[in-house]
Amino acid sequence: MAMIRWDPLREMEDLSSRLGTLLAMPTSRLARENGEFGDWAPALDVEETEKEYLVKADLPAVKKEDVHISVENGMLCLEGERKQEKEEKNKRFHRVERSYGKFVRHLTLPTDVEQPKIAAEFKDGVLNVHLPKSATAKPRTIDVKVQ
Repeated sequence: MAMIRWDPLREMEDLSSRLGTLLAMPTSRLARENGEFGDWAPALDVEETEKEYLVKADLPAVKKEDVHISVENGMLCLEGERKQEKEEKNKRFHRVERSYGKFVRHLTLPTDVEQPKIAAEFKDGVLNVHLPKSATAKPRTIDVKVQ
């Protein structure tokens, strides 16, 4: 059996490198739990009023033609792509922080959404998806009689 010299600093470097790679992955466990897939994920807001739920997605520099919305098995799926500018020989980038590529976001729909009436609009880089509530699901008050 050969003797191997243990180097604790090298072990720490390896661990740090592996953790850095794991945490930088777009398909991390947290991203999967939030329904995010792809190269990047747009920021979402979900609002609720008496009549509807409203999903707002920030999609700057994404064309309307590159966004697709679908509803299947109680899931709302937003997918699309932000395309990177083509490199030109005269341009030099000093910093590139915006993410490019495909994205997919899945959201579980509440049971009181009328799926046939779902509508969407895209304006100024913001996608608004309107999820109307069904009339039968509206809360009602019940009087309790005390004896």
